[in-house]
Amino acid sequence: MSALDMRPAGALAATEAALAAVTAAAPLNAVLATTEARARARAAAIDALPAAEREALPLAGVPIALKDNICARGTRTTAGSRILEQFVAPYDATVVERLDAAGAVIVAKCNCDEFAMGSSNENSAYGAVRNPWAHDRTPGGSSGGSAAVVAAGVVPVALGSDTGGSIRQPASFCGIVGLKPTYGRVSRYGLIAYGSSLDQIGPLTRTVREAGHVLAAIAGPDPRDATTVHAPAFEVPGPEAPLQGLRVGVPRALLASGVDDDVRHAVEQALATMVAGGAVLHDIELPHAEYAIPTYYLVATAEASANLARYDGVRFGHRAPAGDYDDLASMYAASRSQGFGAEVVRRILLGTYVLSAGYYDAYYRKAQQVRTLITRDYERAFASVDVVAMPTAPTTAFRLGEKVEDPLQMYLADVFTVSANLSGLPAISVPCGRDGAGLPVGLQLTAAAFAETMLLRAAAAYEDARGAFPSPA
Repeated sequence: MSALDMRPAGALAATEAALAAVTAAAPLNAVLATTEARARARAAAIDALPAAEREALPLAGVPIALKDNICARGTRTTAGSRILEQFVAPYDATVVERLDAAGAVIVAKCNCDEFAMGSSNENSAYGAVRNPWAHDRTPGGSSGGSAAVVAAGVVPVALGSDTGGSIRQPASFCGIVGLKPTYGRVSRYGLIAYGSSLDQIGPLTRTVREAGHVLAAIAGPDPRDATTVHAPAFEVPGPEAPLQGLRVGVPRALLASGVDDDVRHAVEQALATMVAGGAVLHDIELPHAEYAIPTYYLVATAEASANLARYDGVRFGHRAPAGDYDDLASMYAASRSQGFGAEVVRRILLGTYVLSAGYYDAYYRKAQQVRTLITRDYERAFASVDVVAMPTAPTTAFRLGEKVEDPLQMYLADVFTVSANLSGLPAISVPCGRDGAGLPVGLQLTAAAFAETMLLRAAAAYEDARGAFPSPA
């Protein structure tokens, strides 16, 4: 398909349908706010364009939802936190400006784990999101609201952010496609920061090619984000995307334990499908992958503790009522204690500890050294393969409340996704089957830095060979 296939015949009609679908999907708790006035004005303006100008807009009239940690001018942007409950963004993020320029219509802001910290969307101050496949299950996190609205058919596209798997893991749990671009491919200007060396914005869609077209609209250097680069251009796959000759690396040792049998079976079936289409499997080793989770939770929490220091009730965020404090120090403490949830507090404390005098070398510096080793593992792998394949998550969607009392088990939900963030690589999750309960399983493909052309081609080729994937009933 081309980008043109995503575009509705009428922008205003599509916008009204999306807004009505948001209301109908209220039981999912996936949407925190809609942007009716802005959306209707934009859609009407697109419909009023001369046909030739409308044809030139690659996403003309496509309704899109944003994770609520992405700023859109004039809309409340909470990042799922009480501390930003009253914050109205005074400007558009760069990705929002680029979606506007491409003709897309922003219709909603989606629920997420507080400051994108979570793997189940249960850390939101505004309640958990429910999975459209089974309402007693988590949609994954932290972009759970974005994944749920796409899976439920509310909108065809949503944007999320991915710091340790927060686009790909919910895409896997909800049976859709989630794409994390190479670090530096997409501007984070206007994204509320969690881990600045890890964060990336990317699309959640129904198909790989749709994800590619949305990425093409939002990618590119931005003088307001110094981490963006003039990256090589990438191509969205055309109608034909062959598997023939594709070299797929499989880290078998990672699949040997800790993976649900249904997930392992679905991924093995996906690999067999790729081989039947002409792909060639190569066993590879990623010897430092076992250290990825502890490394990630040292680097990410350290960066989070620095990034969230600005929410003190003076510069940004909720300020405690006057009767709740006696002096400046107790005002800071009261404001932050009232504003932040338990998981955010846990990660700030962890991050502050690993950056503290006497522990910096033992934890943070050591984690950065291991991060380099993880990156080199992938560089060696890509000398002989085009993509690396593994499950996106070790399980399918688990029940709400199942892991909230055990944060270490919750963190292990990211075991296959955090390495792409630590090494800055592009990765994508594509549905590859369902478990015995009918819940989706995701196949993750990872490519070399700025090799989005290869990543999208491989994912689209598998998607074509797999055939249509069902939607939740």
